Amino acid sequence: MQVQPIGDMYANHKELTLRGIILGALITVIFTASNVYLGLKVGLTFASSIPAAVISMAVLKFAKDSNILENNIVQTQASAAGTLSSIIFVLPALLMLGYWTGFPFWQTTILCIAGGILGVIFTIPLRYAMVVNSDLPYPEGVAAAEILRAGEQDISDDTPAQSDASTGAKDIVIGGALSGIVAFLTGGLRVLADSAGYWFKAGSAITQLPMGFSLALLGAGYLVGVAGGIAILLGIIIAWGAAVPILTSMTPQPSDMEMSAFAMKIWKENVRFIGAGTIGVAAIWTLLTLMKPMIEGLKISMQALKGGNSSNLSRMEQDLSPKVMIGWTVVMTLLLAISFYQFVADASLPAGLAWLLVLVCTAVTFIIGFLVAAACGYMAGLVGSSSSPISGIGIISIVVISLILLLVGNAYPQLLTTGDGKFVTALALFCGSAVLCVATISNDNLQDLKTGYLVKATPWRQQVALMIGVVVGALVISPILELLYKAYGFTGALPRPDMDASQALGAPQATLMTTIAKGIFAHNLNWDFILIGVLIGAVLIVADTLLRKTSAGKYSLPVLAVGMGIYLPPTINMPIFIGSVLAWWIKNRITKNSAAAQRERNLKLAERKGTLFAAGLIVGESLIGVIMAFIIAASVTTGGSDAPLSLKLANWDNIAQWLGLLAFVLAIVILARRVLSSTKTTG
Repeated sequence: MQVQPIGDMYANHKELTLRGIILGALITVIFTASNVYLGLKVGLTFASSIPAAVISMAVLKFAKDSNILENNIVQTQASAAGTLSSIIFVLPALLMLGYWTGFPFWQTTILCIAGGILGVIFTIPLRYAMVVNSDLPYPEGVAAAEILRAGEQDISDDTPAQSDASTGAKDIVIGGALSGIVAFLTGGLRVLADSAGYWFKAGSAITQLPMGFSLALLGAGYLVGVAGGIAILLGIIIAWGAAVPILTSMTPQPSDMEMSAFAMKIWKENVRFIGAGTIGVAAIWTLLTLMKPMIEGLKISMQALKGGNSSNLSRMEQDLSPKVMIGWTVVMTLLLAISFYQFVADASLPAGLAWLLVLVCTAVTFIIGFLVAAACGYMAGLVGSSSSPISGIGIISIVVISLILLLVGNAYPQLLTTGDGKFVTALALFCGSAVLCVATISNDNLQDLKTGYLVKATPWRQQVALMIGVVVGALVISPILELLYKAYGFTGALPRPDMDASQALGAPQATLMTTIAKGIFAHNLNWDFILIGVLIGAVLIVADTLLRKTSAGKYSLPVLAVGMGIYLPPTINMPIFIGSVLAWWIKNRITKNSAAAQRERNLKLAERKGTLFAAGLIVGESLIGVIMAFIIAASVTTGGSDAPLSLKLANWDNIAQWLGLLAFVLAIVILARRVLSSTKTTG
């Protein structure tokens, strides 16, 4: 059912305030750091709108004249943290490729700012068609609006101590403290293990029963939902119940390699490509299903730009004017060109070829970004920002950009040999990073505008706030990436030879993007396993389509999640699956044990508390990871260890695994009891 906006009772309320901008900037920095760490570790990010709205209400309630519109601006600004940080799906690939040795501040920052603000501008003309005059559900946007309204009602009732804002912030803090303590014991003192696995062999076939103990991933799974969790489990079964055992039985195990190392080698070099193929075909299918609304959105964009913006529109209908939008577009396009020029200039190419590459990359980023903006906005409206297959769009963008640059390279062979062939691959990845910035912010903007529409905010002020959030997030992404790289390293890219590779951040999407781009230019992409993944994905798409039709949309099988289950390490996937099952179990328990009159209320309360507690689990572990990165970097700089706080207990591995499992189970119990206690179902 479509939620209707409330009346215009806030016409004289303050909206875009200095204190709100400062608070939004602080939240943006914290959540950007959290998302960058989480994305590099497991390839997932979380939407920051709802936690930001709760924090804003909890903080600004101490100001007598705070209001719902000001809180909405804060969550709009901070939402950039959950989306712009998705650039880490591609950018670390430049280090894995060996082209960069760090993250140049200005190149990275300008790229993020230009791409992010273009993402805002490209989706503004879609607001009326996709937000105001649309049946798209916008799940996260509607949820944020309901939380903002609940907080406003509490303030008007003069009961701040009992407010949803206060209790919501408490849920985030408790969840954050719990996961932060566990993360410190795991990654700091290293007295708890973060995973465990039981390996076994049947004949010459090898597989494992994996388990991970990350509370951040437990929280992520809680937010993913049971359909996504089951799809991930299916991916694990395909990878470790079929592909790895079959391939290990067909390949002789080297005598000097342990069973687990051999199986992981087979998975990394072969099975992951099956996951890549499944992810790719799922992303292409998603875009094909969105082709019609995407074309309609583009038509509406052009009509809006031609029609202009009337000065007699009401406050709630005022977007940034076409002149302002065109001005920002021109400036951001020039910034993109400057960023590409800086990148190309380092390769010392002939002037004519260098300028051609700058023009091609700028045009490709602009055109692809403009095309995907409508699709991303539609996906956000349909399934929410968190569930949108942004990484799939990244894969498709990298493939298209690589093929275009390959055509240029065929005309100018020098391009393909510059920097031992690394330059053209790096350029494709750099260009793909810009496209991803456009796509992610496009995905986020319409979700925020839906929230604003429901609470009667002023659209142009929200658009300005999101641009501010983009700038703040862009300023901190490069330093955070640099810090995490020096402290932990990335898989395939360690800054120091003596580092513990097991502690490296996986950066799974960046690894995949690197492999695809390198394979295209070297003409040696592992197509056999990719095509197997494409075939699996095609079969699953048919199954998903039939399942949706026969169940009237009640059940689904997200194919992209199956691909992630194959592609990501199983110790990462398992806690996500467990979190999704936990959310399903809690919902069922409340449904069965609540009186009919209270059932809907209890479900809403449980969903809200569970969402905020899960967000706290993610933020707490992620922030400890960032803080530990500071400590490790400082230790290494002064000649110390890359595990400066480790207690280095002897014969502790088995005990650490049991303690890690115990902490994980306790966290599940605490999460379940806290959510159930918010309803009349307490048992």
